[in-house]
Amino acid sequence: MSIKVGDTLPDGELAESTQFGEACPLGPETVKVSEAVAGKKIVIFAVPGAYTPTCSAKHVPGYRDQIAAFKDKGVDEIWCVATNDGFVMAAWGKDQNAIGKIRFLGDGSATWTKALGLELDLTARGMGMRSQRYSMLVENGVVRQLNVEEGGKFEVSDADTMLEQL
Repeated sequence: MSIKVGDTLPDGELAESTQFGEACPLGPETVKVSEAVAGKKIVIFAVPGAYTPTCSAKHVPGYRDQIAAFKDKGVDEIWCVATNDGFVMAAWGKDQNAIGKIRFLGDGSATWTKALGLELDLTARGMGMRSQRYSMLVENGVVRQLNVEEGGKFEVSDADTMLEQL
């Protein structure tokens, strides 16, 4: 069963790296979801994977380029979650010129994604367990908006749709 509007986010641990060494991101730190969302208005969007075409060309740039509009509407943070490890998420965020603007959080084993009920099994395509593409507005840990894409589409989880819903 998947999460729905009015539900409290399940707790979980995500991985985030914001520091970089000479060659790559430094060791990710654990982000406890329940603590990170407490008292905040957060937009979360999830993608099937870092460095994938739609995610890199449209999803992240849409949110990155409209940070000011989200802040004007009272959003404290924007999170990008994918079932990649924290190192990959940090490198991707850096390549997208979005580190420090968007939090890139890895759910490498899809544990939190499964707790949300938003997993996507792409094993047959050689990609393993991934996340469905979605966006959600969370206030103090409670889901206020949820936009889950139909398979392979990018129509309702984009930044413009979320801005209209705020």
